[in-house]
Amino acid sequence: MRSGRAAGSARPATLTTGVARLPHFLRVFAVIVAAWALIALAWTPPTILIQGLMQSGANAPPPPAAAQVFLYVLMNFVPWMAVTPPLLRLGRRFALSEGHVLRPLAVHAAVGLVAVPVMALAGTLLPMFLLQRGQLAAGNLRHILAVSAINAFYSVPIYVGVVAVAQALGYFQRFRERERLLARAQLQALQARINPHFLFNTLNAISALGYRDPARADAAITMLADLMRASLDERPHQIALKEEIAFARLYLDLYGVLMGDALRVSFDIAGAAWQTLVPAMLLQPLMENAIVHGIAQLSAGGRVAVRAHIEEARLALSITNDVPAQGRPTGGKGIGLANTAARLRALYGDRQRLEMRRGMDTVTVDICIPSRSESA
Repeated sequence: MRSGRAAGSARPATLTTGVARLPHFLRVFAVIVAAWALIALAWTPPTILIQGLMQSGANAPPPPAAAQVFLYVLMNFVPWMAVTPPLLRLGRRFALSEGHVLRPLAVHAAVGLVAVPVMALAGTLLPMFLLQRGQLAAGNLRHILAVSAINAFYSVPIYVGVVAVAQALGYFQRFRERERLLARAQLQALQARINPHFLFNTLNAISALGYRDPARADAAITMLADLMRASLDERPHQIALKEEIAFARLYLDLYGVLMGDALRVSFDIAGAAWQTLVPAMLLQPLMENAIVHGIAQLSAGGRVAVRAHIEEARLALSITNDVPAQGRPTGGKGIGLANTAARLRALYGDRQRLEMRRGMDTVTVDICIPSRSESA
């Protein structure tokens, strides 16, 4: 087998650009602060309007600046910022679900009876202490408690909202985990179907070769054992394209022994595509279709060309093989193409595309999937 040199095999060093990602706890803290700042911003206009209505008259003091009102409202929500992480954990720990309603409701009600008044009182005292020094000392206790009671009444929806967000995040995470496990199970089942099919075809080819050239058949059996050992190794369901090509080369080397110079393979892989993650055993069934239903049907043999490049944050991968000018379209009804399509749907949903194009004497399988490098 004469295998063309893979273009882009000498990859340039990757330059790291941009700002490094923040640690997880800092990202969570930033999201919480931003969310409460937006809520405070939404409360600022009605607060200004209420103050204007309450202080209307000839001797009324000038209305405070909008920035000052926003800061005052934000101080009211600072205690809620502090307790948001434990409330989110509590909401996810005691989630409402079918058959589990009374206990979570009782826990949230008990926590709310304590947390809401405490947060309301803290939210009342904090702006007085930081923004209105003197009012805290001059203000009587009855006034502070009255304002805190009003704040507590209107803070009940806030507490319910935080717990509801926690419930939604928990449901979303469990949904994503179920989808991931389902996709992985589908991929493992489909991969299990590919291995026997590949073994059946290869043993048939070795059996036919054994009558003509026992030495080559014996070498092919040894290579088949090495290939099966590599295919049975535990691997992630997604690997870098360079690793998938390395595995495909084992398969191509085996068929090179079986077919000799009748099989010619070339790779044209753009530099950035080498690191892109692809489903494990993506190329092997497509190569098998191309060889068994295409190259093997040509008396003079033929070529298989593999090309890959990154285009608009997507990996464009194509496998082109020669086929007889008259005959069945290779791969159109094979198990390899059907399994590949099912695996791509399980892993990428609507974000993937697989098409087969028949030319005069060639067949091309085009695959387009989101580009995500192994370093990511």
